[in-house]
Amino acid sequence: MQRRQLLKQSAFVIASFSLSRELFANAPVTNLNVNSSTLIRLGSNENPHGPSTLAKQAMIDAVGISNRYQWDMNALLKTEIAKMTGHTKDHVALGAGSSELLGVVSLWAAYKKGNVVASEPTFKLWMPAARRMGLPTKLVPLTSTKHNDLNGLMNAMDQETKMVYLCNPNNPTGTVSPTSDLENFIKKVASTTIVLLDEAYTDYYDTPSMSKMIDAYPNLVIAKTFSKTFGMAGARVGYVLAHPNTIKALNEFQAWANAGPSAVSMQGALAAIKDKEFVTYCKQENIKAKDILYQGFDALGIKHIKSFTSFVYFDTATYKKDVPALLLANQITGARSFEENSSWLRISIGTVAEMEKVVAVLKLGA
Repeated sequence: MQRRQLLKQSAFVIASFSLSRELFANAPVTNLNVNSSTLIRLGSNENPHGPSTLAKQAMIDAVGISNRYQWDMNALLKTEIAKMTGHTKDHVALGAGSSELLGVVSLWAAYKKGNVVASEPTFKLWMPAARRMGLPTKLVPLTSTKHNDLNGLMNAMDQETKMVYLCNPNNPTGTVSPTSDLENFIKKVASTTIVLLDEAYTDYYDTPSMSKMIDAYPNLVIAKTFSKTFGMAGARVGYVLAHPNTIKALNEFQAWANAGPSAVSMQGALAAIKDKEFVTYCKQENIKAKDILYQGFDALGIKHIKSFTSFVYFDTATYKKDVPALLLANQITGARSFEENSSWLRISIGTVAEMEKVVAVLKLGA
């Protein structure tokens, strides 16, 4: 390898450490001075029921072997993920949550020199660090119905566009692009440009995954996570699905390929995959709790969007009080805005009891 190329790659590896730190620099932080024993946390789309009993026991058991590098477990987790998604382990790369891997794909795109196109609003945790890596972002407003504007994204692309980021279902709006429209979008864009498709929330309503297209379109990268329906947000286990050649390219931008999840986290993930009853339970409870919130919003005349996720986007324009302040005064945190000068807020779905309290507080404050 030429010295210049070696130095260039070394610089990107060093930058990847900086990127991984910055990915979480702007993440919301809960005020820990609030009474944590009674606090209802509805700000980060966490699963209020997880991890499952099987996953917890597996992680407890794994503590005793966490002094050893888990080479075999790493390969086993990739194999089990591949079985779950209908691929091979060569189609899988692991990371410490999908956020780390969004950063890795951004590094790959930044290495090509250009810009990235994404929706506004959408999941942005990776964007500030990506900009520092020389990957400026062109943001495209959502449609009037708060859906990703697929035509608008394509129109915003230029000769310098190296990546398009798309979150489907979209965060924070909870909307889903029609499957046929999304497939056509990928066919048009991924032939020349990286398409980073964030599918963190597809499991809640069995939203069709586009991972069936990764072999035909090597530029397509699907980001997935154990943070949501599996209830392992704090364990930090994520993965991407892509063409094997793309996986090899992405691995080169990881300081240690596939080593992000710990031995404890990987054991939890392996157990979680097997615990299908728990995932079904979480999905059903999410629907029940969400319906309670919908009914409350309807009674109060609060406009909201049908969500295909574990959160709801709603418009407080007709509500007379400051919703985040009112909820926080009642030990409920998390309702927040994602658009400048907008009355729209996002709130995560908690347990049935927690959503009943949210509705009760809003009705008392009306």
